Amino acid sequence: MEADAPKGRPRVLIVLVLVAVGALALDQIAKYFVVQNLQLGEVVPVVGDLIQFRFVKNSGAAFSIGNAYTWIFSILAAVVTVFIIWFARRIRSFAWAVVFGLLLGGTLGNLYDRLFREPGFGVGHVVDFITIPLLPAIFNLADVAICCAMGLFIILTIRGTGLDSRRSADRRHDEVRAEQQPTDEQV
Repeated sequence: MEADAPKGRPRVLIVLVLVAVGALALDQIAKYFVVQNLQLGEVVPVVGDLIQFRFVKNSGAAFSIGNAYTWIFSILAAVVTVFIIWFARRIRSFAWAVVFGLLLGGTLGNLYDRLFREPGFGVGHVVDFITIPLLPAIFNLADVAICCAMGLFIILTIRGTGLDSRRSADRRHDEVRAEQQPTDEQV
């Protein structure tokens, strides 16, 4: 099994990168169209009253919490980005590659806004535009990618799927079998 790991690793990393680039691209393209076509605060029904586009600039985190600490969110997003890039070498599972790809793409989407949008570097406002009136939040596609990553994280964790794509029950079975086999010293 270990001999297959190095062969599969580049493919897993390619999946992670493609998912991250895809999430980042979709997020930034959507934000570009929102900024170009909607006025700040304008509401456009997408699916009746169920889903609407409403262009806002968010200097805080979720629910606009921490508006005065935008630079801290920029630093946290940069740290998360570096951690994912560093941690990626441990991933052997395509499912976990999707999780970390979505998380990386979403984090980079919002970090890009904080670094390169007004009012300035590191304190830029994130473009949010998706609203579901039943929920008290306005979000963007980067946020959707991050939430999907967290949902997949929970599913994989509950299922016991490790970063090597093996389930924890399989790993325990292999450990028990290895303990039961005699070693060279015992023979």
